Order: sequence, then structure tokens, then C-alpha cells
Amino acid sequence: MSRVFFLIREAMVNLRRNLLIVAGAVLAVFISLTLAFGALVINEVLRLNTLAWQEGVHVIVFLNDAGTAEVPADAHEALLAEVRSWEEVKDAFYVSKAEAWVEFQEIFEDQEELLKIDPSALPASIRIELVSIELHSSVQFKLEQDTVTVLRVSTASEQIEQLQILSRGLNVLGLGFSIVLGVSAVVLIANTIRLAIYARRDEVEIMKLVGASNWYIRIPFLLEGLIEGLVGALLAVLTVWVVSDRITEATASFAILRLDIGNNFIFTRALIFVLFGAAAGVVGSLLGLSRYLRDSEGTGPEIPTGIV
Repeated sequence: MSRVFFLIREAMVNLRRNLLIVAGAVLAVFISLTLAFGALVINEVLRLNTLAWQEGVHVIVFLNDAGTAEVPADAHEALLAEVRSWEEVKDAFYVSKAEAWVEFQEIFEDQEELLKIDPSALPASIRIELVSIELHSSVQFKLEQDTVTVLRVSTASEQIEQLQILSRGLNVLGLGFSIVLGVSAVVLIANTIRLAIYARRDEVEIMKLVGASNWYIRIPFLLEGLIEGLVGALLAVLTVWVVSDRITEATASFAILRLDIGNNFIFTRALIFVLFGAAAGVVGSLLGLSRYLRDSEGTGPEIPTGIV
């Protein structure tokens, strides 16, 4: 037990002696993991909203009035039956002019000027739910061929596809930043350990001469790197969690986007990032030690004959 306390104390001494360099290493880990974790959270927000917008109606087909000289009386029913037969369509239903007016009143109940319009000006429509959002172009093309019954085709699918592209771009960008800054953090931690060893090189040589194993010498420095990576990762996770929580609270009444991704997602991913930060610290320490401890593991260097 006394050895364990000695090794921990040595690690703390190393951290205190190189406080400025240690702060730089912690900052490098913090920045890299904050960017990566932030990109992951934003990507999850986009994913949840994309899934939410993919549910329900994907395409709205506004129709010309039936029963006129141009549009037969049964044109709406015929088009609805045809749409339902398409393999791209999961479901479709008809909304009459009267139902459209009721819906319009509900949506714009607080805007009296808009409610003064003639209800007959609102067209009937067919609301379509697709099997997959990617099929919207094919369905839109088919509908636009019917220039007699179809007045206009409206779809939000293009915006959803743009969100998916943005999500993929954020993934790539976040991954790229994470790799570059993660490598920088490991290199900085390695340099921190090298400086710590250089400052204590005489002490390390004495420990080797009296028979201390390489691993016994390594452990305080590994603990130092572990602490640096762990602190940087914890700060990154805490920062992203606090910012995400504050944004969620500030936009609680903003119904267009869902910004609450749940604490379960944050916790599970945060655990992975904390472990990664600790691992980065250990790897950096091992790289920093490699130049100074090249003897076989578990044994000290051979004592020169002149010393005995």
C-alpha cells in the first residue's frame, strides 16, 4: 500500500512541477473532445428531427376544383385511388375544401385578417405518406404529369434531405477535428512527460541503478498522463452537457425543432469520451517514456562494474 501512495504522490508532484505545460495538455484534450462531443450532440439533434419530420405526411397534392368543364366530377377519387396503388406510397387520404377551411381556421386562429378570405379559395388536397422519404422525387414527378387534376405539389422532403446532408457533413467535420486535435493532445501529453522525466533524470537514473523496474518508474508518469487526459475529457463533457441543457431550456417553447436529446444519450456517450480521454493520456505518456526507458520490462539496467 505504501508503494501505491508513493507512486500517486510522485504523479502529483510531477503535475505540480510542470503546471503550465500540464494545463496546455489538458486544454488540448478539452478542445478536441469538446468539438467531437458537440458535433455528436448536434448530429443527434438533427437525426431526431429528421426522423420526426419523416413521420406522417410527406407530400401534399393540391387539386383543381372537380365538376368543372376541365375537371370531371370523379377526378379526385380517381387520382386518390391511383396514388394509393403506387408502391412508393404507404398511405394517402383526401382533404375536402370544407376540411381545408376548418384546418386553416385552426392554424391561423390568432390572425383575424387571414380568416377573412373566401373559404372556397382553399383547394382540396390529397395528403401522402411515403414508404421512404427518398422516394419523393419519383412521386412528385408522377403527380405533375396530371396537369388537369393537380394544381400544385408541395413537399418538405428536399429540406429533410438537406438536413441529412448537413448531418453527414457534421459527422465528417467533427471526426476530422477530433483526429487532428486528438493527435495534438497525445503529442502534447508525450512532450509533457518527456519534460517531467528530463527534470528528474538524475532521480530516474538512481532508481534504475538501485534496481527499480522500468514499470515501477513508468507508473507515476502514466498516472500523470491519465489524469491530464481524464481532466480534459471531463471538462469537455461537462461543457457540452451544460451548454446543451441551457439551450434546451431556452428553446423549450420552440416547437419547430426538438432540441432535447435526453440525458441517457449524453451519459452513455460521455462515458465513452471520458474513457477515450484517459486512454489518450496513457498513450501520450507511453510515447513520452519510450525514449528514456528502453531496457527490457521488469528489470533495471545492468550496474556498471566500477560502482560495486
